[in-house]
Amino acid sequence: MAIRLFIVDDHSLIIEGLRSALQHEQDIEVVGHAVNAVSCRSFFEGNTADVVLMDINLPDGNGIDLCTDLLITHPYLKIIALSTFSQRSYVSKMMENGARGYILKNTDIVEIHEAIRQAYKGNIFISKEAGNTLYKPQSSNDADEVLPLTRREKEVLKFIAEGFTAPEIAEKLFVSQLTIESHRRNLMAKLKAKNTAVLIKIAMDRCLI
Repeated sequence: MAIRLFIVDDHSLIIEGLRSALQHEQDIEVVGHAVNAVSCRSFFEGNTADVVLMDINLPDGNGIDLCTDLLITHPYLKIIALSTFSQRSYVSKMMENGARGYILKNTDIVEIHEAIRQAYKGNIFISKEAGNTLYKPQSSNDADEVLPLTRREKEVLKFIAEGFTAPEIAEKLFVSQLTIESHRRNLMAKLKAKNTAVLIKIAMDRCLI
């Protein structure tokens, strides 16, 4: 029986590239894909897979939180991060949240094949570059790393910096106030800010706004 693979990435070229590279593998079948967290969750409401290749930076969330959510409802899934980020914080967070692997997008297809097969067997697979980052001695720069912001989080951050309230931002973005509050909490956590003033200052220091 072929390994059922699901791909989560907001870049269609990545998805099609993986589909093309894996189509001749008799033991791997791509059963679907999603370009954001919402469509990924929607797929797993009525479908299933064995292994998920998951990008970390998604337009409506991040793969770290999505990994946690999926494993709560589908604990049998084997999730592998597929990312451009090799920093320690990204690798460690994904693994802490239950991922079975971490590979980089510049990884060759042979290593991706191996990651999928090893994860399916229940083993851990971390690409060499990500592994080197994870196990090297921690430096002071590591403490300054922050999780990537989604496009929507950047939009919300911009409006916060401009002084708009949560109801006003919700109206501008055509979403609920609860959604905006959720984005605000995520921003505070990612940028390690204690209040809005500190959030804006950190965002300015990091040239995020």
